[in-house]
Amino acid sequence: MYRFLVAIPACLLSLAGSGAWADGAPPLAVGPEGEVLKDGEPYRGFGVNYFNAFLRRLQDLEDDSHWEGFETLANYGIPFARFNAGGFWPVDWELYHEDRDRYFELLDDVVEAAETHGIGLIPSLFWWYAAVPDMVGEPMSAWGDRDSETHAFMRTYVEEVVTRYRDSTAIWAWEWGNEYNLQADLPNVEEHRPPVWPNLGTPEERGPEDDLTHEMLITGAEAFAEEVRKHDPARPITTGHSTPRASAEHMRRGEGWTPDSEDEYRRNLVEMTPHPHNIVSIRLYPHHLDNRFGRDDVTYEELLEITLDAASEAGKAVFVGEFGARAADGLTPEEARETNEAMLAALKETGVPLAAMWVFDFDGQEDDGWNITPDNDRAHLLGLLEEANQKVRE
Repeated sequence: MYRFLVAIPACLLSLAGSGAWADGAPPLAVGPEGEVLKDGEPYRGFGVNYFNAFLRRLQDLEDDSHWEGFETLANYGIPFARFNAGGFWPVDWELYHEDRDRYFELLDDVVEAAETHGIGLIPSLFWWYAAVPDMVGEPMSAWGDRDSETHAFMRTYVEEVVTRYRDSTAIWAWEWGNEYNLQADLPNVEEHRPPVWPNLGTPEERGPEDDLTHEMLITGAEAFAEEVRKHDPARPITTGHSTPRASAEHMRRGEGWTPDSEDEYRRNLVEMTPHPHNIVSIRLYPHHLDNRFGRDDVTYEELLEITLDAASEAGKAVFVGEFGARAADGLTPEEARETNEAMLAALKETGVPLAAMWVFDFDGQEDDGWNITPDNDRAHLLGLLEEANQKVRE
């Protein structure tokens, strides 16, 4: 889900290290039928989103709390974390433009902390879809133009990040961004263009050129993955997309909010994960069952099974990049707890190889009920993840 985060202009600090692969192979890979392999063996694991593990370094010179965070994850046996490996708003990229060495020292420190505590990382390089076009002075539609400045910046940053960390034992996979597909071909797109906050680096106005289509996003996703593959021939790559909207294919054809069939869902899922991406990315929140396939009785298990089958037929794995429920949106605290347990049960039962709960150690979402820490009222979710990981290891 999109989260409009107010970020402070960047700061700096730290240094880092990098662990090389022991046998010349990356820690995670995707097999020919879409199976996830870790160190050459079939693997399943349940991690967390540690959204601002790096962003907090850009925002606060003194904040090295990610070290404690990764230690906590290790203590709970949580194997990996997905995180934002860049700025959010354009202002968050100021240090990158002004002092690139210091910027990467901060990112080095996050990677080193993960390595030290044995935590895998799935870095999302361009989390907020508007940030790069805004930085280079282009509309959002530039993601569909390989000759754009947006693509030029993307290629530069991918090369810098991937070549810097491709030998790290912590890096499990590479991700393009967060839920770009939710912006594609919206019937009410005028109401959902990116916000205008010039103090954070956005332009002063938006227009039709900021409207994205499925085809634009396929172009952007292909270009990102191809650039990653130039520098890392083996690690998995994923788009970071959400579960397709219930009407994604109808929207693509300009037919509004009519629910897609199961076959249309499958088609959209695979086409929006173009080669050389080899991990299909979805989300699992309660609203993803709403009017799915025009029905009101679709279960988490059914949606996951259909997703896994479609991905496997295409030779791709599945990553549930976010999942969870909170005590809001019509759920009581007890109902939220039961829903989280039901989601984890569905993930275990269906054989989803990778899933990451939203969201660990993120103060920005404490008040709205999403934050998970060892000390707050959602601490039990760390125990649920610990138990789930123990069971799949068995």
